[in-house]
Amino acid sequence: MPVKSAKKQKETRLSIRASDPEKSILMEAARARHTNISQFVLQASLDAAHSVLADQSEFRLSADQWKAFCERLDAPAKVIPALKDLFSEPEPVG
Repeated sequence: MPVKSAKKQKETRLSIRASDPEKSILMEAARARHTNISQFVLQASLDAAHSVLADQSEFRLSADQWKAFCERLDAPAKVIPALKDLFSEPEPVG
């Protein structure tokens, strides 16, 4: 019976080039987050990618996805009692 590795293998390798000062900054930041450079750079890159994708003002949908999207927009608003109660309270004076 084969022994399974405890570590999950990555499917592909991603390489980047950095100057010594850039690498030093990345190492320092990785230490501050209690992780290694690879994990730090991967997470920071993914965070940036999610941000870029979330800020897109144009996106493409198939005909079925567009229909479902329009149906959701046209549907009546869902009443959430807790939110209704919250917004009916007077604002605190601060």
